[in-house]
Amino acid sequence: MTETVFTYGAPGLKFGSGASAEIGHDLAASGARRVLLVTDPGVAATGHPTRIAEQVAAAGPEVTTYAEARVEPTDESLREAIGFARDTGPFDAIVAVGGGSAIDTAKAVNLLTTNPGELLDYVNPPVGGGRAPSEPLLPLVACPTTTGTGAESTTVCVLDVLEQHVKTGISHPRLRPTSAVVDPELTFSQPAMVTAAAGMDVLCHALESYTARWYADFPAKQPGERVPYCGANPIADLWAEKAMSLLSTAFRTAVHDGSDRDARQQMAMAATFAGLGFGNAGVHVPHANAYPIAGRVRDYRPEGYPDDEAIVPHGMAVSMTAPAAFGFTFEASPERHHRAARLLDPDATGDGPDVLPRVLSTLMRDIGLPSGLAEIGYGESDVDDLVAGTLQQQRLLATAPREPTAEDLAAVFRGSMANW
Repeated sequence: MTETVFTYGAPGLKFGSGASAEIGHDLAASGARRVLLVTDPGVAATGHPTRIAEQVAAAGPEVTTYAEARVEPTDESLREAIGFARDTGPFDAIVAVGGGSAIDTAKAVNLLTTNPGELLDYVNPPVGGGRAPSEPLLPLVACPTTTGTGAESTTVCVLDVLEQHVKTGISHPRLRPTSAVVDPELTFSQPAMVTAAAGMDVLCHALESYTARWYADFPAKQPGERVPYCGANPIADLWAEKAMSLLSTAFRTAVHDGSDRDARQQMAMAATFAGLGFGNAGVHVPHANAYPIAGRVRDYRPEGYPDDEAIVPHGMAVSMTAPAAFGFTFEASPERHHRAARLLDPDATGDGPDVLPRVLSTLMRDIGLPSGLAEIGYGESDVDDLVAGTLQQQRLLATAPREPTAEDLAAVFRGSMANW
């Protein structure tokens, strides 16, 4: 028997220039008295977190700031943030100001300051125990400063587990922020490469949710068995299509002219819309591949990111295998792949499996991303290890419209060494 029900969830949303100035009013109205604000050093340097903290305090609540969230969180960095919150709490609410890293750090802090156990107890199997929270979480206000992750809309906290050299996540509906406050004014300080990488995360969120396995093709589940990623469905489709339409007109401009207000606003809206889509439908092969790509990086240091250690930003890691991955998934739904290609590029021609990969590769080249895995330090000798890392991401691969074998994944990685 197949599934007949799909689910949809979303945070409360406040969108527009100046929206971040209203966080204090909203928290005070909710009765919060002690608030933890979570951010990272780079975002803290912009002054936005300090301004927001001052505005919250002026409205009444006492604010404690944790400004040491790590870009691309690890189990170690999350434990440090959790320890800080446990030592300085209790709190009535949490505010995250930053990109997906700060928001995901706040999600982990929220989970582990309200529920028993340790971090790995809650990490998705087979890396962790897959435990579900037993207690309610605090209200979490997510205020993104990057146009990318959609973390303000989702039920997922992504992290690197250092000892296992793998990137994975914690996924549960209770992790979804209570409120998403999206203020495009906060994104103007994004460097070009950050805009490019984060924007590719937005694009892949939309594409992967749009091409995911249809919800009614899954086996039927009991209410308590349903997971946040339920597969492509009519509501998620609307968000994904609109996100792709916005990206088609704004993405290149936002990267090459970061001062263009209209492009920045469209990118912020696209990120939120894509998050509202994939946060319910799910993502699949490109995101599953991205985890080992980011987790096994050796020497790559992209422009616009902290240069004190090697890093492949999440959105960049996702994009590296996207062209080849969508070539692989094409046969599951040719019409959706063609529709997506023409939403992104109305002038795209052809009707074969190479149309969407060609549109993606052209866009990636235009916005200055690396040409493929070889440029960020990987080679043929890494393929087996990358495949092994991807196969650990069964939560994501379950949503793929075609079930990939190890050989299929190896072909995708080999085909992604150079996308042009």
